[in-house]
Formats: sequence, C-alpha cells, structure tokens
Amino acid sequence: MPAASNRRIHLLVPALAAASVTVLAGCATGGDTAADGTPAVVATTTQVADFTREVGGEAVEVTALLEPGQSAHSFDPSAAQLLALGEADALVVNGAGLESWLDDAIAASGFDGALIDASTGIELESTEDVHDDQHAEDVHDDEHAEDEHADDEHAEDEHAHGGGNPHIWTDPHLAAEMVENIADGLAELDDVDAGEIRAAEEEYLTQLEALDEWIHENVEQVPAEQRLLVTNHDAFTYFLDAYDVTFVGSVIPSFDDNAEPSAAEIDALVERIRETGVEAVFSEASISPKAAETIAAEADVTVYSGEDALYGDSLGQPGSEGETYLGSQIHNARLILESWGVEPSALPAVLGG
Repeated sequence: MPAASNRRIHLLVPALAAASVTVLAGCATGGDTAADGTPAVVATTTQVADFTREVGGEAVEVTALLEPGQSAHSFDPSAAQLLALGEADALVVNGAGLESWLDDAIAASGFDGALIDASTGIELESTEDVHDDQHAEDVHDDEHAEDEHADDEHAEDEHAHGGGNPHIWTDPHLAAEMVENIADGLAELDDVDAGEIRAAEEEYLTQLEALDEWIHENVEQVPAEQRLLVTNHDAFTYFLDAYDVTFVGSVIPSFDDNAEPSAAEIDALVERIRETGVEAVFSEASISPKAAETIAAEADVTVYSGEDALYGDSLGQPGSEGETYLGSQIHNARLILESWGVEPSALPAVLGG
C-alpha cells in the first residue's frame, strides 16, 4: 500500500473502535486516578514510558500505549487504549511530530488531562540536513527516472513530521532534556509528591550523564573518518551528531520505518558501502531484517540482525538487553563499537558496571 494511503488510514480511528469508546468514554473525564489516589499517566512510546516510570516511580501509575517492538509511525490505538487515555490524569508524548495519530486519539478518547510534551525546547534537526543528501541524489538520478514517483512518496513521508527529525532520544544528552520535561510535568500533577519526583529525576539524570560520557570515551578511540554507520532507517541522526559519526546511508530512505527502498536506492547504497569501506549494516529490532541482510550480502559486509539488531524506534521485549532506555543505548553502542573493531571499556558503577 502506498505510504500516503497508509498515513490517511493511520490518522483515522476505526469506526467500530471509535463508536465503542464514545459509549465508554462519554461519562469519563480526564483526571480519573487509580483506586488508591495515584495519578494515572498514559505514555505514548516505549522510550517516554520508560522515562516516565524512572522519574515517576511509585508516585504515578504509568500505562504505555505502544508495546515493545512496536513503531509509532504506524500505530492505531485500540478501544481499550482510548478508554485508558480518556481516564488519564496526564498524557506524556515524545512530540516533535512523531505521533501523527495523536490528535485523533485525543479527540476520540475525550482526554482532558495534562499534556506533557517531552520534546519541549529541543531544537530539531531538519529533514533536509546532510543525512538525507545521499537519498536526494538517488531520487534525481536520470538513470532511475522510473523510480521518482516512489521516491517522491518517501520525501512526503519525511516531511510529515513537520520538517523535523523526531528521533531525539537517540542522543542521551537530549534524552536528559526529555526527562527534565517529563519530571516538570509530573511534579505539577495533583496528589503527587514533587520531592519524590525530583529525587528520582536527579538519580536518573546522573545515569544518563554517565552513559553519555561512557559512549564518548569509547567512540573517541576511533578516528573520526572511520566512524561510519549504515542502519535500517534514518532514526539515529541525533546519535550521529552527538558522537561525530558519518552516516553513509540507510536501507529504508525515510523516517517512516514502514517505507520500502526501491531497486535504485538499494544499488546506490551498496555502491556507497563499497566506496566508503563500511564493514557492517545494522538492522533494527522493530523492523524486518530482510532488506538489510540482502544489502549486506550484496556488499559482502557483516549484517547485525536478530539479537544483534539496534534498538531504534522501540525498546525491546522484557528480558532483552533493550528492555530499558539505558540498556538499549548500551546495547547499541557496544555493537557499533564492535563493528569498528573496538572492545568497549567497563561500564561505570552507576550503570551497573
């Protein structure tokens, strides 16, 4: 199905679900708390849900809309999820245009609680920045003119986020800003001990700072010109910028992980891999690895998939290394460093080292 059609579908709440929620939520208003008076908080993505649990502790009851391994790009909330949203005291969102379905979900649920946008105050990278230049060149290659219509759809997908890359959590420094925004919002809720929120916030920010320093310490062992990365889709822009990594290209030339590469784009990426000397292609845990495996095979390089895939748009299943944000970032950094021939140093004690 064309990407543009997918977006239209995803912006609609299925009629049956909406009808059932209208009945259920008709008498429900935002601000309903748990039986013990604990504020009920709904979080959209797995990352912001993890941040909210870390700083909220037992002061709030957190319900995540997206499940581990589920992408926010193609999400349709169920009737039960809309009911939970309608009864919530607060809604925590990634923001930055990631949740394109959010306005419809709020309208259908009747939610009227506090909206906490984790992206507040964060400057977004443009979708037209250097990381997309490689794909733009492919689109305008006269030799592949027959693929231009499909490429235009990819470009439209990229701009659906309002001109900004929404994957801000991939940089731990920006993740810290997200956590601060979430803590600020939670501390203002009724029946919440703000002191408890602030104490948990401080502890978690210390861990994020240690994570950032650990990644920097290890990445800097590699000469800048050798820090090359090929991923499943363009979700790691902020990570790349934070650690001065060169983005060679992505298997899926779009921020939307449901898009598919054209034959011309696959050929062009294989050629770039060969030209730059990249030695690995990284799949992502929430995306089928088939295209990444095909490209790696054609370029004769290593593919990281399965348990060795990166955590991008979603955290991992319970029990996996990517179950938490901290775990996912440590997992990603270790694998990327390994692909560059670096054995990471021991983790700092605050991160369990």
